[in-house]
Amino acid sequence: MPELPEVEVSRQGLLPYLVGQRIERTIFRVPRLRRALTEDLAATLVGQRIVAIARRGKYLLFDCEIPAAGRGEARDGDGMTDGGNQHGWLIVHLGMSGSLRLVPPGTTWQKHDHVDLVFADTVLRFRDPRRFGLLAWHPGTDIYAHPLLAAQGVEPLSPQFDGSWLYAATRRRTAPIKPLLMDSHLVVGIGNIYAAESLFLAGISPLRRAGRLTRAQCVRLAEAVRMTLLRAIAAGGSSVRDYVHSDGGAGSFQMQCAVYDRAGAPCVVCSTPIRCVRQSGRSSFYCPQCQK
Repeated sequence: MPELPEVEVSRQGLLPYLVGQRIERTIFRVPRLRRALTEDLAATLVGQRIVAIARRGKYLLFDCEIPAAGRGEARDGDGMTDGGNQHGWLIVHLGMSGSLRLVPPGTTWQKHDHVDLVFADTVLRFRDPRRFGLLAWHPGTDIYAHPLLAAQGVEPLSPQFDGSWLYAATRRRTAPIKPLLMDSHLVVGIGNIYAAESLFLAGISPLRRAGRLTRAQCVRLAEAVRMTLLRAIAAGGSSVRDYVHSDGGAGSFQMQCAVYDRAGAPCVVCSTPIRCVRQSGRSSFYCPQCQK
């Protein structure tokens, strides 16, 4: 599944090409992904100008506006701005296997290319083989009130996420630390790869109970999470299944992994064989010597 680094890389790749551009046409080739792709949604998107592209956890947020005069009289909830424009947000989630690519107009679509947003000089194409992604519209300016975002936890790259916050958040928690790191209600965007690599960097076993982490360990872990995510973003994310960049390129962070998907291989630090256990239905990779 595309996680925070992959979504952030997608956001950065789209910014130079889409901000300031207007959606001229929409093409939905399937009736639904995780949610229905309705005619109303298609009609709402036509004419929207992309003002900015933000990210919340694994969600891409396209800040849109359109002159009210171009859409007729505004209705309640249409999100009128002070300048008289209608304002809203396109929410995109890549699901398990989705990716967004910019392709030239007229590019032949393939089997799993389900959505096209057509601009004057480019097409934003949403490819999703497993069809767990989504597109949703939120009118108005208060995007973080949307139900998809309201329950999201803290951003791990924000100033709020530090050792003191993590220490307070893990008190009296009996669950192992790794599944807790991947709980989006607590902290967003840390997927399996990045949780495993962060714990290795911090020298903490994924099996350790979260509530038993010391303050010093929480400081190390928060710093390791931030460093791991930033390294992953710099490497273009991880392309382990279907994920590609907006230009079709692949991420390379998976080639830098110290423990993830290396069961039985020697630890890069101490040569002890990497172990793999199941936690909450996911594989956890760790070094039993370096991580306590």
